[in-house]
Amino acid sequence: MNPGSSPSPRTGRGATAMRRIAAVVAAGVTKPLVPRPRWLMRGRVDLVAVADVIVALICLAATASTLSNQHPAHASGGVILLISLAVSAPLAVRTYLPLTAWCASALALFWVGGAFSPVGVLAGGVLVYILCLYTVAVRCEPWVVVTAAVVTAAGGRFIYGQPLGTAILTAAVPVLAGVLVRTRRRGREQLAVQERRHEGERALLEERQRIARELHDVVAHHMSVIAIQAEAAPYKTPDPPKELVESFAEIRASALSGLKELRRVLGVLRSDAPDTTPQPGLADLDGLLESARSAGVMVTAGITGTPRPLPDGVDLSAYRIVQEALSNAMRHAPGAAVEVKLFYGDAALVVEIRNDCPPGYGTAETQDGAGEGGGHGIIGMRERATMLGGHLQAGPTEKGEFLVTAALPLDNEPAENRP
Repeated sequence: MNPGSSPSPRTGRGATAMRRIAAVVAAGVTKPLVPRPRWLMRGRVDLVAVADVIVALICLAATASTLSNQHPAHASGGVILLISLAVSAPLAVRTYLPLTAWCASALALFWVGGAFSPVGVLAGGVLVYILCLYTVAVRCEPWVVVTAAVVTAAGGRFIYGQPLGTAILTAAVPVLAGVLVRTRRRGREQLAVQERRHEGERALLEERQRIARELHDVVAHHMSVIAIQAEAAPYKTPDPPKELVESFAEIRASALSGLKELRRVLGVLRSDAPDTTPQPGLADLDGLLESARSAGVMVTAGITGTPRPLPDGVDLSAYRIVQEALSNAMRHAPGAAVEVKLFYGDAALVVEIRNDCPPGYGTAETQDGAGEGGGHGIIGMRERATMLGGHLQAGPTEKGEFLVTAALPLDNEPAENRP
């Protein structure tokens, strides 16, 4: 091919096909390694992989000894080492490359059985092959497992001359064991997913109950004030008109009726020992930040716009969002610097909390809703913002930080009721 000339279409199609086949073989047929139980890990050291290396070395020594003692015709040092390595080495990589390890072990056994037929069956090589086949049955796609079982039975029957029943049994035992482990593992994973989903749903319900209790306190207070003012208003004017007195009486009656209905619907959510402490708000933010600083968190705060009185629901929710974000930062990123900003706009209050994001932080906490892996703190903050007709976003940024941003409308009207 001349320099600068383009490859032929046939060559390009062939290269593309080979890349696709390689991609399927490399990643499309093997499931990721399932995290080991704690008792099988020592820090980052996988004890199963260490055991595989140890067993591979034992099989290497045993195979070399067997060839040296029982087959002097093939006692050449180079040949013995080559055969021993070929049949033993695949075990050392079966944890990370199960299909590759099985293919290498199969080729080594078939090569030894065909090219060195007097050598016969090597116990170490058979053990390595069975363990690799078991790993394929656990982690590879079903069609790969079936193919491996058929190749195993055919190789035992036609290359090593085993009876058909023995060849089938040799393939069936590790495959069935792997399928059994695979089925149990899948059942545990599905159960864990359901438990996480139910846990998230419980957290969502508990947060909604807490929000309902707080709303009960806020709304009940204002309705009580309306009822008291409506009752007292006629006495502030000498000789009020009868119509005015009746109007204030109707206002008081409506307020008391609404208060009674509110307590009937939401009062059941109150705990047996109600908290009589006043609900916090952004006026208490300095105390919250000082408490975080005393716990070792480097917190800075800033305000943009003109601070002004906020609706009670917005004031309480903004405080709770900052409180939960600080708690998450202390829990998941200890020692990270945290920055809290409040933006007072004409239509909304924007709360922004950002902190340094260590590796892996935020991957579970940023899931939407109560789905798999969802964090309960994010669920509660998002529920508070949604309740007020606002929205909340939380997740890592391109600068390596974790950012929580909540926009809370100041008209305090649900989004579905707005024009």
